[in-house]
Amino acid sequence: QVQLVESGGGLVQAGGSLRLSCAASGRTFSSYGMGWFRQAPGKEREAVAAIGRGDGTTYYADSVKGRFTISRDNARNTVYLQMNSLEPEDTAVYYCAATTLPIYSGSYYYSRNYIYWGQGTQVTVTS
Repeated sequence: QVQLVESGGGLVQAGGSLRLSCAASGRTFSSYGMGWFRQAPGKEREAVAAIGRGDGTTYYADSVKGRFTISRDNARNTVYLQMNSLEPEDTAVYYCAATTLPIYSGSYYYSRNYIYWGQGTQVTVTS
């Protein structure tokens, strides 16, 4: 069992930055692939970024590539999402999630592959 707690959301102007954190419980954090998803009002949940459990390979949605960076610190049981050059379209509730499955380019965006989810943190970007 893994519990995930996100933090770092907030209100920011377009062009600004935020760093989201997701703290995981348990001593097996390094064995999980981690992903960040987001859900805007009236829209389906979508994958934003993911990072593998082994070599830490990262994957990004096209909409955030070059602006967002996912990273993990296994010693701190934490995964991060650094978000730069934020746009109003980035406004959403952001969730972190953990999977025991290998992450690769053809799978990271399937929310059904993730078995543990955090409660979400709100990110609001104003124009």
